[in-house]
Amino acid sequence: MKLKKVHAYVFVFPSLFLTLVFGIYPLLWALRYMFYDYQGFGTPVFIGLDNFGRVLRDHQFWSSVGNTGIYALGKLLVTVPLSLILAIILNRKLKGRSLLRAIYYLPTIFSASVMAIVFFIIFNSYNGILNQLLLKYHLVSAPINWLGADHAMLTTIIIAIWGAVGNYMLLFLAGLQGIPNDLYEAASLDGANEFQKLKYVTIPMLGPVMQMIIMLAITISLKGYESIMVLTEGGPYGKTEVMYLYLFKLLFPVSAESQSLQQLGYGSAVGFTTALIVGGVTFIYFRISKKLNDVY
Repeated sequence: MKLKKVHAYVFVFPSLFLTLVFGIYPLLWALRYMFYDYQGFGTPVFIGLDNFGRVLRDHQFWSSVGNTGIYALGKLLVTVPLSLILAIILNRKLKGRSLLRAIYYLPTIFSASVMAIVFFIIFNSYNGILNQLLLKYHLVSAPINWLGADHAMLTTIIIAIWGAVGNYMLLFLAGLQGIPNDLYEAASLDGANEFQKLKYVTIPMLGPVMQMIIMLAITISLKGYESIMVLTEGGPYGKTEVMYLYLFKLLFPVSAESQSLQQLGYGSAVGFTTALIVGGVTFIYFRISKKLNDVY
């Protein structure tokens, strides 16, 4: 019995150690320094709640919150329905179904940085592939500045959708394969057509799965910034600067364009505020989406 307990502790220890070192300790460290004026060197100066007062007056931060809302909403409204449609199609007995599933899932295995570089080649305003095609077929008279102030947010949303659809499609596929065929056969005997089966069988039975997928989509969208950092670095004029990118710049101002000093104290306060916003949105979603748990 004692040997079994030792084995259990041995297996648990690595994950517990990593959680403590890379999860709990940084959290406690940030919770302490959000009350300090600290740039990463010298002696931290205790300033109480001044950092949070600065957060409330920081127009750049609240602008990034607005950009995050647009980015997350744009991604969510397209990604979830598109993933469901693809899953329904690829759940049927199609020729090459496995290959198509692999192709749609493929983007999720690439890092966000690699995706951003590939899409920079496509959306580059001067010699990008997309502009070259539009000009070749006379669909536009002049190159479109896809990474300019008017279109940069749209471009980043398109990249985010491309990278996320395969992942959610796979989750929807798992949910679809858990629906008993008896329900579809009973619906057929009642004279239901394909649309009615989708409306009264498929979507209600996918309720719990859909709740989880939308929650993942919301939290990942609110926290996403990697591809934006590589593609636009939050520009132009802060049009694509989202919350976590703004936070990253405060904690790691390594960009050639960023002339600001490292602000660990203020960055911790911004990080705490950002976590509260993400947690609040997730909590509200859970309260609203309770009905999705009801399986008919």
